[in-house]
Amino acid sequence: MKKSAITASLLFSIHLALPAAESHVSPGVSDLRLIKNGTELLVGMTIDPSGLKMNGNRELEIIPIIINGTDTLRMKSVTIAGRNRFFRHLRNDGTDAAPVYRADEITDPIVYRDETVYSPWMENATLAVETVESGCCSATVASGISPIALLDLEPETFSPSYAYVSPKAEAVKTRTINARAYIDFPVNKTVIYPDYRRNPAELAKIRATIDSVKNDRDLTITSIHIKGFASPEGSYAGNSRLAEGRTAALSGYVSRLYQFQPNTLSTSFEPEDWQGLRQFVASAEGRGAVMNADAIIAIIDSPRYDGDDDAREAALKKEFPADYRWLLENVYPALRHSDYAITYNIRSFTSPEDIIKVMHTAPQNLSLQEFYLLAQSQEPGSDLYNEAFETAVRMYPSDPVANLNAAFSAMRRNDLAGAERYLEKSGDSPEARYGRAILTAIKGDHAAALSILTTLPDSPYKKEAEESLRKIIDADGKNYIPISDTINLPSQAADKNQ
Repeated sequence: MKKSAITASLLFSIHLALPAAESHVSPGVSDLRLIKNGTELLVGMTIDPSGLKMNGNRELEIIPIIINGTDTLRMKSVTIAGRNRFFRHLRNDGTDAAPVYRADEITDPIVYRDETVYSPWMENATLAVETVESGCCSATVASGISPIALLDLEPETFSPSYAYVSPKAEAVKTRTINARAYIDFPVNKTVIYPDYRRNPAELAKIRATIDSVKNDRDLTITSIHIKGFASPEGSYAGNSRLAEGRTAALSGYVSRLYQFQPNTLSTSFEPEDWQGLRQFVASAEGRGAVMNADAIIAIIDSPRYDGDDDAREAALKKEFPADYRWLLENVYPALRHSDYAITYNIRSFTSPEDIIKVMHTAPQNLSLQEFYLLAQSQEPGSDLYNEAFETAVRMYPSDPVANLNAAFSAMRRNDLAGAERYLEKSGDSPEARYGRAILTAIKGDHAAALSILTTLPDSPYKKEAEESLRKIIDADGKNYIPISDTINLPSQAADKNQ
């Protein structure tokens, strides 16, 4: 909690203003409550006047007051009166008058409660109790002020350290682009005709993919692999010939266009794409299109036909002729495809300026470590700082470290929904569990957050968070720093014979 030099000076001046104390019985204060609820300030306390004696024509008014410099607010008073003064109040006071207690009949402590409109000047003010003793004709006999507490109405805030994790650096940044092309061949042919049916568009897609890597000075192609597939229609031997020949034709087309290093381009083939057929039949679309999906899948999976795919296809055709005809017309053409993978290396980036440029033009070329280096070069919480972590997790959406760092960045800018979403993918490392603990604390459940923290290995940021949370929990509902638990009475009130 905060303590100001101004408040300390105020207390000193208040103490100087008090009358010289004599030996007497002073009321005590307990159960002090200072609660700011929106625009209202609640002041509550229990006043114990045990042993206080009062002459029948005397009374003691107790008035809680809030003081800060020249600003003073007097709250509802409580009066302890001698017998004669007490009955005078009964005769003359209205229904809204402050409570009056008869001194010789008080058996229990007085529970005091009052509310007032909160004003900013009350922050770090002093709560004091003014006592005014009156005699005959309500003449003031003596008065005094007792400081009780320093107000601290600004709530304790939880400002944790964020345990960002430095990602492991990649020795070589290697990436692969996987794509699929549907090259059309005339029946039983293995020669590519560039202008035949869909070929202009499909060949253009292959060239564009290769060019996107080859023409980028930051990238170096290390390999291109082409794998051709035929559909299960027809004999396995014929499909094997077609798959191999058509793959070789596409490889030759690519090699004539580009001058790659030896052994850069490689090929393989699969005579019949049974796996592709199975994936379609098992999908929601497939199950909605064919009547016997599970039985067809059972034939595709049956070890009975291992090594004899011609028998497998014959079984489908015989057992489910209607489904087979539909698959032949609507699915088999898509099973004749060429898959290609372009593998390449990316150069490393070390300067923040270079990383920023790449992040804005080709973020997929940055490693997690490079995004982290950029963030560390920026002011925490700045736009570039946040953008680095957000872009990193967009490029690596399943990486626990990327998600954890993005969660911390989101918490820093109070995006609690985003932080919670990222933490779900951050794994179960001590840092991730720490992240969940501080998010819990930021959302207001300090006890639950502390419970999580106590299960974590020791670390400076864990210790700091624990200490902060314990301070907040201990201060909860107090909003003050106690000064005294005794109301100092004016000297005349101490004289029981007056």
